[in-house]
Amino acid sequence: MSNATMTSKWDDADLDTAPPVTQEDLARAVHRVGLQPAPGKKTKISIALDPDVVSWFKHQSGERGYQTLINATLREAMQRRTLEDTLRRVIREELHPA
Repeated sequence: MSNATMTSKWDDADLDTAPPVTQEDLARAVHRVGLQPAPGKKTKISIALDPDVVSWFKHQSGERGYQTLINATLREAMQRRTLEDTLRRVIREELHPA
Protein backbone atom coordinates (compact mmCIF):
# COMPACT_ATOMS: atom_id res chain seq x y z
CA MET A 1 0.00 0.00 0.00
CA SER A 2 1.28 3.44 -0.84
CA ASN A 3 2.23 6.03 1.76
CA ALA A 4 0.65 8.74 -0.40
CA THR A 5 -1.95 10.87 1.32
CA MET A 6 -5.51 10.15 0.23
CA THR A 7 -7.48 13.13 -0.97
CA SER A 8 -11.15 13.59 -1.58
CA LYS A 9 -13.33 16.03 -3.44
CA TRP A 10 -14.03 17.75 -0.10
CA ASP A 11 -10.40 18.63 0.64
CA ASP A 12 -10.58 21.96 -1.21
CA ALA A 13 -14.25 22.64 -0.46
CA ASP A 14 -15.30 25.60 1.63
CA LEU A 15 -17.74 23.86 3.97
CA ASP A 16 -19.01 27.23 5.22
CA THR A 17 -20.70 27.69 1.84
CA ALA A 18 -22.53 24.35 1.98
CA PRO A 19 -26.30 24.70 1.66
CA PRO A 20 -28.28 24.38 4.90
CA VAL A 21 -29.79 20.99 5.72
CA THR A 22 -33.57 21.11 5.38
CA GLN A 23 -36.27 19.04 7.06
CA GLU A 24 -36.82 17.37 3.66
CA ASP A 25 -33.14 16.37 3.60
CA LEU A 26 -33.47 14.84 7.05
CA ALA A 27 -36.63 12.95 6.04
CA ARG A 28 -34.72 11.33 3.15
CA ALA A 29 -31.71 10.46 5.29
CA VAL A 30 -30.94 6.81 6.00
CA HIS A 31 -29.36 6.04 9.35
CA ARG A 32 -26.58 3.50 8.84
CA VAL A 33 -24.47 1.32 11.06
CA GLY A 34 -21.33 0.61 9.10
CA LEU A 35 -22.53 0.43 5.52
CA GLN A 36 -25.83 -1.28 6.32
CA PRO A 37 -29.05 0.63 6.97
CA ALA A 38 -29.85 0.52 10.68
CA PRO A 39 -32.96 -1.32 11.82
CA GLY A 40 -36.12 0.74 12.09
CA LYS A 41 -37.28 2.46 15.20
CA LYS A 42 -38.24 0.34 18.16
CA THR A 43 -41.89 -0.34 18.90
CA LYS A 44 -43.15 0.90 22.24
CA ILE A 45 -45.13 -1.68 24.19
CA SER A 46 -46.49 -2.10 27.67
CA ILE A 47 -45.47 -5.33 29.38
CA ALA A 48 -46.01 -6.60 32.92
CA LEU A 49 -42.90 -8.17 34.46
CA ASP A 50 -42.33 -9.54 37.93
CA PRO A 51 -40.68 -6.98 40.22
CA ASP A 52 -37.68 -9.22 40.88
CA VAL A 53 -37.07 -9.56 37.12
CA VAL A 54 -37.12 -5.79 36.61
CA SER A 55 -34.89 -5.33 39.65
CA TRP A 56 -32.38 -7.88 38.32
CA PHE A 57 -32.20 -6.21 34.89
CA LYS A 58 -31.83 -2.76 36.47
CA HIS A 59 -29.00 -4.05 38.65
CA GLN A 60 -27.26 -5.79 35.73
CA SER A 61 -27.62 -2.97 33.23
CA GLY A 62 -25.31 -0.38 34.74
CA GLU A 63 -24.89 2.49 32.25
CA ARG A 64 -26.76 0.93 29.31
CA GLY A 65 -30.27 1.05 30.72
CA TYR A 66 -32.32 -1.92 31.76
CA GLN A 67 -34.74 -1.77 28.80
CA THR A 68 -31.80 -2.05 26.38
CA LEU A 69 -30.56 -5.08 28.31
CA ILE A 70 -34.02 -6.70 28.23
CA ASN A 71 -34.17 -6.10 24.45
CA ALA A 72 -30.70 -7.62 23.94
CA THR A 73 -31.63 -10.63 26.09
CA LEU A 74 -34.82 -11.24 24.11
CA ARG A 75 -32.93 -10.91 20.81
CA GLU A 76 -30.30 -13.39 22.00
CA ALA A 77 -33.05 -15.85 23.00
CA MET A 78 -34.62 -15.51 19.53
CA GLN A 79 -31.31 -16.17 17.79
CA ARG A 80 -30.44 -19.06 20.07
CA ARG A 81 -33.84 -20.64 19.43
CA THR A 82 -33.36 -20.33 15.67
CA LEU A 83 -29.92 -21.95 15.94
CA GLU A 84 -31.29 -24.69 18.18
CA ASP A 85 -34.11 -25.47 15.73
CA THR A 86 -31.64 -25.60 12.83
CA LEU A 87 -29.27 -27.93 14.69
CA ARG A 88 -32.14 -30.24 15.68
CA ARG A 89 -33.33 -30.42 12.05
CA VAL A 90 -29.83 -31.19 10.74
CA ILE A 91 -29.31 -33.92 13.35
CA ARG A 92 -32.71 -35.47 12.52
CA GLU A 93 -31.84 -35.44 8.82
CA GLU A 94 -28.48 -37.08 9.49
CA LEU A 95 -30.00 -39.76 11.73
CA HIS A 96 -32.91 -40.49 9.36
CA PRO A 97 -31.79 -39.86 5.75
CA ALA A 98 -34.59 -39.72 3.18
